[in-house]
This record gives sequence, structure tokens and C-alpha cells, in this order.
Amino acid sequence: MAKLAIISDLHGNLPALEATLKDIAKHDIQTILCLGDVASFGPQPKETLLRIQALDCSIVMGNADIELLEPTQAEILKEENRWFADVKHWCAEQLNESDKEFIRTFKSSLTLNLDGLSILAYHGSPKSYYDPISATTPDETLQGFLEETSADVYVGGHTHEQFIRRYGETRIMNPGSVGLPFIMKGNEGFNLCVAEYALLEVVDGQPNVAFRRIRYDPKSLESAAQKSGIPHAHQWLEWL
Repeated sequence: MAKLAIISDLHGNLPALEATLKDIAKHDIQTILCLGDVASFGPQPKETLLRIQALDCSIVMGNADIELLEPTQAEILKEENRWFADVKHWCAEQLNESDKEFIRTFKSSLTLNLDGLSILAYHGSPKSYYDPISATTPDETLQGFLEETSADVYVGGHTHEQFIRRYGETRIMNPGSVGLPFIMKGNEGFNLCVAEYALLEVVDGQPNVAFRRIRYDPKSLESAAQKSGIPHAHQWLEWL
């Protein structure tokens, strides 16, 4: 029985990734699938990218990955997002051309077969890195995102929220975020200092999903941020 570990939205958070990989090692995992946003917006972009590269796993392109290759000047002009832009540009500056060549190997989407189950992997949607798919996205909106595609299970990231839902005869799932998990409490959103991922296996021809949430020492992340030279380190840590 094959098992697939699905990780997404690492965002340069190496302590969270190491905690995730340590937990994955406890399970009988044949394959790891990464849904993108690997290096940008965390204190260890290069180290996280090299760790993923060493895994030799399948990776799809995320919007934050593209932004490392094609920095968007529009963000810099928005004063309210200035510190976000500063952090993203700092992350891009930590990478050399070899690192960026590796990012260029990421796929816009991937099709996998797990014990006869077809899986379509992407970051936002099969159409765009930026499309947000959530547990409550209306079916008519999903139809626009998923038209002209077919799969037993659709897997994507981007929104940093773990969920699985039905859509017709298929399933749509999000493994959550390794580096920056996100939850809503009332009308306010919070980033959590835990690492999230998902396990997927096929049981009697049906997908069986287990969501994982792993604690790690926040002091290791604080230390990485302080040593790295990431701009706005204090603000970044407060935001997390």
C-alpha cells in the first residue's frame, strides 16, 4: 500500500521543515510531494531550498517561488506592504543562479498515480498560482478553476489551511502549511508556530487522508531569524 506525504508553503522556515521530515520518517512513506512556496518569506530561504533539493521530490511552482525569479515592483510601491516586499527581496538576494535554476525546474502542475488513484497537484489552482481554493469555495467558482481537468483527488496549497472536501465525484484537499500555518478565529487571522502536512494513501480504492500538525521549538525559529539578517525580523516574528 503506497503512502504519499504532501507538504506545501514552507516559506523559508527550516526548523518547521526539519520537524516535518522527522515526523514523515515515522511513517512508511514512499514519495514526498511539495506544492510550492518553498523559500520566500522566511529567515532561511537558501537552506530550506537546498534541503528540499536534497530530497529529490516532485515540486510544483508556487506564487512565492515565481516572485523569487520575477520580483514584482508593484508590491514595493504599496506602502502598507513595504515590509513584506523588503523580506521577499531579501530572500531573493540570498539565492545564487544555481538556486534559481533549481526553482525553474518546478512544474506548474503535476499528475501522479497512487495505487490507481489519479492525483492532480498544483499550488493555487490548475489555472493559476494565485487562485485561492478553500473549504467553502462555491462549486461554480471551483468549476472555473478546475474545468478541462480530471482527477480523483485534487491537491493544492496557497491558502495555508488544512481541509478536504467533496466536489462531485472527486476530492479536493490542502495539506496546510509547513512554514506558516493559518487559522481564522472570528474575523481575525493568526499564523501558528507549528508545522502542518498531510498523508495520503489508498484504501480499497478510496483516498484516506491524515492531517498532521507538528510542534517545534519556536526559539529555534527566533534564533534563525535573528542570525540571518532578515529585514524587519522583530516584526516578522511578531506576525508569526
